[in-house]
Amino acid sequence: MDQKAPQNLILELTLEFAVAVILYAEELEAKRKYVLANQLLKSGTSIGANVREAQNAESKADFIHKFKIAAKEVEETEYWLLLCQRTPSYPDPSHLQKSLVSIKKIISKIIISSKTNK
Repeated sequence: MDQKAPQNLILELTLEFAVAVILYAEELEAKRKYVLANQLLKSGTSIGANVREAQNAESKADFIHKFKIAAKEVEETEYWLLLCQRTPSYPDPSHLQKSLVSIKKIISKIIISSKTNK
C-alpha cells in the first residue's frame, strides 16, 4: 500500500505561482518588456523560495522571519502586477493577481498563528 505524504498547501501554491510567473515573464519578454519581466520574475519566484526555506528554519523566530520575507515579496509582486495591469500594452495579469490573494492570506495566517504559538 503506497500512501502519499500529506501535502503542504502553501508550498504547493507558491510553486504553482512561481511557474505561472515564469510563463508570464516569458510572455512579457516576447513583447520586449524586459525590465518588468525581470522584476516580476525575481519577486514572484522568491515567495516560494522563502516559504520553502522556512521549512528548515533553525527556530520559531527564524521560521517567522522567513515567512515575513515571503510576505514582503508578495507585496512587491503585487506592485509589479498592478503596473502590468494598468499598462495597456501589457498582457492581462489577473490570473496571477487572483492566485496571489490566496497566497497572501495563507502567509499572513501562518505568521499570525506562529506568533501566537511562540
